[in-house]
Amino acid sequence: MRAATRHLTLQNAVFLAAFGLGAYHLMVVSGVLAISTMPMRVTHVMLALSLLFVLKPTSAGLAGTKLNLVISVAMVAATVGASAFLLTRWKAIAFSGGITSDGDFIAGVILLLAVFEAARRGIGWILAGITFVFFLYPFLAPYLPGVLEGRGASLERIVLVLTTDTQGIYGIPVGVAATYIIVFTIFGALLSNFGAGDFFFELSVRCTRGLRAASAKSAVLFSTLIGMVSGSAAGNVAVTGTVTIPIMKREGYQPHQAAAIEAVASTGGQIMPPVMGAAAFIMAEIVGVPYTSIMLSAIVPALLFFGSAFVVVHLQALKSGIVPNSKVRNADDAPLWKVLLKGGPFIAAFGILIAMMLMGFSPFMASLWAMAVLIAGDVLWRRKIDREFFGKILTSVSEGARSVVTISAACAAAGIIAGVLGVTGLGSKIATLIDVASGGYLFLALFFTMLTSIVLGMGLPTTAAYLILATVVAPALVKLGVPVLTAHFFVFYYGCISTITPPVALASYVAGGIAGANVNKVGWTAAAYAATSFVLPFAFVYGPGLLLGGGLIDNVMAVITAALGTFSIAVAIIGCLRGKLSPVLRILAAIAGLCLLFQGWVSAGLGFAILGSLIVMQQRTALKPETAKRTA
Repeated sequence: MRAATRHLTLQNAVFLAAFGLGAYHLMVVSGVLAISTMPMRVTHVMLALSLLFVLKPTSAGLAGTKLNLVISVAMVAATVGASAFLLTRWKAIAFSGGITSDGDFIAGVILLLAVFEAARRGIGWILAGITFVFFLYPFLAPYLPGVLEGRGASLERIVLVLTTDTQGIYGIPVGVAATYIIVFTIFGALLSNFGAGDFFFELSVRCTRGLRAASAKSAVLFSTLIGMVSGSAAGNVAVTGTVTIPIMKREGYQPHQAAAIEAVASTGGQIMPPVMGAAAFIMAEIVGVPYTSIMLSAIVPALLFFGSAFVVVHLQALKSGIVPNSKVRNADDAPLWKVLLKGGPFIAAFGILIAMMLMGFSPFMASLWAMAVLIAGDVLWRRKIDREFFGKILTSVSEGARSVVTISAACAAAGIIAGVLGVTGLGSKIATLIDVASGGYLFLALFFTMLTSIVLGMGLPTTAAYLILATVVAPALVKLGVPVLTAHFFVFYYGCISTITPPVALASYVAGGIAGANVNKVGWTAAAYAATSFVLPFAFVYGPGLLLGGGLIDNVMAVITAALGTFSIAVAIIGCLRGKLSPVLRILAAIAGLCLLFQGWVSAGLGFAILGSLIVMQQRTALKPETAKRTA
């Protein structure tokens, strides 16, 4: 009885603490509470890390034990104490031009240890290990060979730079987490608690009813809609996969196919405007462009990813002999207009969100108004303000704040990496390594960057993966002459699809567990289904029209040829058009797809000719039995 009471008390305390964190930031971004940049970021890290230490156990084996409680309480006390000390010192340090004391150094060491532990608990050993390797570089630099050799730096200098300035822990990533991301996680929680998930699912089912592969197409649409506000491909699979995967299996997809489709669709949600998970907000700040520019550049590649997934599931159903089925579980017979009317508050909220951002308002201000419209819309639709209504709001603020704590830990860890790169000049050395290894050839540099991005992104959530890639890899492409926004989109895409790339594919593993399929088979199938995404980043580096960065004719040509290219690659992946294709024809389809994706009149003409020939050949093959029957 006492244990149950203690557990309930802890739950209430966590709920209130998370609500306090969310309410604090809502007041800051709305202007109700005026606070300077440095104390706002310090307070955010203090509250987010303290909450994470309570939510995440020291280890799986210690979960629920007194030892875990003691360690967690000690970590919270250390984080709060060091942060509080820094809050009393930041003005003196800033006004004195950076003069620090021994107390600042001790507080900095404590904060760095807290960030390492938070990264380990919240994200895993991979992020903590990568961050620690970069942290060690200044002390090992004098002993390293070749281009990696450097002067090094003292422990005191590194610690103070990383903790008393906005170059390290309290840099741009944490600033974005404390403004943009936390507001959007609260917005996402509001959507979930007010029933957006049910609306999106019903809308997806209604839009695809009666089509071949209806369940898979509704899964793609549903997972994309949810994924763009969830901020985590693996988390989105866990939420939507429990609904979509069993339906796909009943329709006729094999377990590993259903799991792979869900993993791919959930990953695609991270690159779909207007929200694009959380990493895109950080991209806007790092690149220094309005968020609307990020959305505009992302729209064509996102639609290509989305369209490719639709074609893949359709052709897979055709190849497997899955016939159209007009009945899908949990869907009533209400017409589409009634479904849209029922989802009025959600449509209005997204409408105001997009409209305000296009009008030039900041993303967090647009999201605040979107939340207000959503809440007001619920009142108008339900015509009821009761205890349940207020409970949804309070729960959403608390859940949204809880969702941001692991992202904040990743942002703080990425700040350590960025700080070390800035102090030591390691960033330019990595760029030099890639340049030397590629021999100055852009294609080889892009290939090496792709491999690096996928490896560094493996096992990490999208936001954490992009943070590392943006600070470590993207500058290398910029040095080679790739436009800044294009370079960041390049690494961003590979950071996203690293969640479905074996051998460490988090989204595929979660989907495989739900489907009861071999997780490695799911991973390789998902990577094959998303093959277009491995090519697209190369295509928009060589053809700026894919990011709508060219002239009108170039942009239109890019969209048309890329759409045909993704279709052709999907045909090559599945090995089916009107019927099954031979290995030679699949290779030809892949060549046609690559020619169409890479911009240029000659390559587009060649790709169109090959694809057209394939279609004509398949059409004639499909007509042969009919012709033979008439002759008989």
